[in-house]
Amino acid sequence: MSLTFPNRSRSYDEAGKRIRFVGHDGMFQISFSVSADAISEAPPGTPGAEATYLAAFDTASGPIHDVASKAYARTRRSIYVLTAADFA
Repeated sequence: MSLTFPNRSRSYDEAGKRIRFVGHDGMFQISFSVSADAISEAPPGTPGAEATYLAAFDTASGPIHDVASKAYARTRRSIYVLTAADFA
């Protein structure tokens, strides 16, 4: 099976400064996080940063899902943290 992203839910993890989202490979759920600095230049901890990060994620969800799919295809783990280096 291939990785899909049927659930559009995402959430901001303040402690990790990243956006969390999930993909599915058949019945298996794969957890992903993308570091906030990889998708937005808003400084962490500023008022409205969470909304800015979530909006940036929504805008770039297609490319983010592409990078997530490529990472999953390489190693097939159950948890991934994507950083700016993954988008280079």
